[in-house]
Amino acid sequence: MSPRDLLVGGFHAAVDAVQADVLLPPHLAALKPGRLLVVGAGKAAAAMAACVEAHRPDADLSGLVITRHGHGAPTRRIKVVEAGHPLPDASGLEAAQRLLDLVRGAAVNDQVLALLSGGGSSLLSLPVAGVSLVELQAVTRGLLSSGAQIAEINTVRKHLSGTLGGHLAAACEAQVTALLISDVTGDDPAVIASGPFAPDASTHADALDVLERWNIVAPASVLRHLQAGAAGERQETPKPGAACFRRVEHRIVANGRTALLAAAGHFQACGIRPVILGDTYTGEAREVAQVYAALVREIRQHGNPWPTPVVLLSGGETSVTLTRKGRGGRNAEFLLALALALNGLAEVHALAADTDGIDGSEDNAGAVVGPDTLTRAASLGIAARASLAEHDSHGFFSALGDLVITGPTRTNVNDFRAILIL
Repeated sequence: MSPRDLLVGGFHAAVDAVQADVLLPPHLAALKPGRLLVVGAGKAAAAMAACVEAHRPDADLSGLVITRHGHGAPTRRIKVVEAGHPLPDASGLEAAQRLLDLVRGAAVNDQVLALLSGGGSSLLSLPVAGVSLVELQAVTRGLLSSGAQIAEINTVRKHLSGTLGGHLAAACEAQVTALLISDVTGDDPAVIASGPFAPDASTHADALDVLERWNIVAPASVLRHLQAGAAGERQETPKPGAACFRRVEHRIVANGRTALLAAAGHFQACGIRPVILGDTYTGEAREVAQVYAALVREIRQHGNPWPTPVVLLSGGETSVTLTRKGRGGRNAEFLLALALALNGLAEVHALAADTDGIDGSEDNAGAVVGPDTLTRAASLGIAARASLAEHDSHGFFSALGDLVITGPTRTNVNDFRAILIL
């Protein structure tokens, strides 16, 4: 099996392990009989809803979930709405209002099943009074291109929303079971999909601090709202200890480590020692690549701390601070920086991809690199360093035929990286 096939097989094993139909059935069997209202948001929400219908065919079942455009799945009793991500759109706002109304209408004796996964923050956006969709899009666009961490971005989103940051829990009188496929480091329910049913410890003042820290030029309406909240003139998000959270149970059904363990099994079966470095890596993609390159050189040259052949597996969520408009996502940018740092080091191959199947805003999940990546690019007249400076990792790997394209996977546990050292 070629190094590329080994790496792509590992990625598919990782993604297969975090599919809804693998993860949800044990949790669905534990739900009590009776009426079940299903709500949710995220890139996995439609697949999760379809799984609920398949495994609870006799239940009194209804509801609504919101997923990204192109990530839908066929359902009969649970309505699926496709909406904008990473920027919210009108379809998402309308669906978020309908979902909020459903939750408000749930009776005390009903059961609410919340299906949450990465991407829910954008999909479930419902701007506070005085902030328009265009203004919410503007501040979101600034945050996403700033290099801010997801928890910081979500701190702002929560304080501009009527659904995120525990607001759905506050609106609901029924018992809520929330099943979460985590795409964030630490698996905090308050961060996954911006915690619509989870307590929020952050404040309006914290949201203002995030905007200042990352030099975000926010619309005047956004600043007015946050400043009024910081002055005590707006109600805060529901905080830890609030009575509404006594009715809510959160269950993490999968995370990045789930995917890494499955990939480790694939490589082990192929005779390659897997080493899981962790699923909590964050930071600027090109800087993380430098750290990995140093470790790879140590292994390749000295067999320390692991002899070859070995594959280094990791996850988490890197970020990219955009200095140019560019084309490509954080995983392809990581790989381009890694290739430059390794400079053709022999017998080293790598894959980095987003488990949702979409790296950034393009059509690829990620890409692969090998020892010949830079020389092949040079033979085509492509300057790798210039491509990195322009954030054009998609164009770089597309020209080489080294993109990994899966289409939407209908799940999301964030970044997957595998570096194979032979």
